[in-house]
Parts: sequence; structure tokens; C-alpha cells
Amino acid sequence: MPVADYILKNFSISVDGKGYAGNAEEFKPPKLGVKTDDHRAGGMDGPIAIDMGMEGLETSFVLTGHFPEVLSLWGVAVGEKTQLTARGALESWDGSVKPVVINMRGTVTSIEDGSWKAGEKNNQTFTMKLEYYKREQDGTILHEIDIPNMKRAINGKDRLEEIRNAIKV
Repeated sequence: MPVADYILKNFSISVDGKGYAGNAEEFKPPKLGVKTDDHRAGGMDGPIAIDMGMEGLETSFVLTGHFPEVLSLWGVAVGEKTQLTARGALESWDGSVKPVVINMRGTVTSIEDGSWKAGEKNNQTFTMKLEYYKREQDGTILHEIDIPNMKRAINGKDRLEEIRNAIKV
């Protein structure tokens, strides 16, 4: 009986291609959510949820240093997007380790500077609104979401392909 499978043991992040292992305290992957509308009509005993598109994607990460190259990513021009990659090591009870990689692209929308105290480290929390998200685990792409290009692929199946074809985009 498998127990304690795929437990996150460690992680690193890179921002615009530069690694911050040793300085990244925390990474929060985006919540994946679908907006739904309840539909009930004649002949139905109750409502069903209709997929009305995705909720916005937001991620955050915490760094312990004051890195000018990351701090300067806040407030950039509309067309300039920031690349964020998180890599994790998932270990199972049998000792096997599998990689997980989350690639994201978006805009740094806020920087929250922690309190400054003498003799204590200071953290900074960066929040990003995303337009692209891809999660790959052990070589398999589980999710790929490309909002501007209207793509939402789960386990390799693009849920929006037929809609794109129907509206010619």
C-alpha cells in the first residue's frame, strides 16, 4: 500500500532566468478555478454547473534578500512580462524522487516588504497576475493554460480547441 507518495521535499525558483535557490523562502502556486453559472430549466430536478471560463491566475513568492533586478520588475510596461519558474523535488515512501516544474509568465502586481528589525532577516513577498501557466510532473504536462491564446490543456487535451475553431481564433 503506497503511503506518503509525491511529498514536496525541496524547491527552487528562478525569475527571468536567474535562480534564487538559497534565497527563496516560499512559493505559492496559483489556484486553478473555473467560473461556473448554475443552470436549471424545465425537466431538471436541480441546477447543473456550466463552465463559463477560468478564474484569474495569481501566484506569489517570498525572497529573503533585496534584489534590485527583481524589485525593478514591478510596474513594468504592459507588453513586458516576467518569467517565473518553480522546480520541486517530490519524494515517495519508496525513496524515488520525481521532478515537478511550474512555468509561468505574467506581471508583478505587488511587492510587500516585511518589517525591518535590527538583527533579523527581512522578507519580501512578490505577487504576480499570470497569463501563462504550465505544470509538468515527472515529464508529463498536467496543465497548460495560455490565456491570451485561449488554450486550456489538461493531460494533453485542449478543452478550448473546438471553441477556438468555431470562432476562428
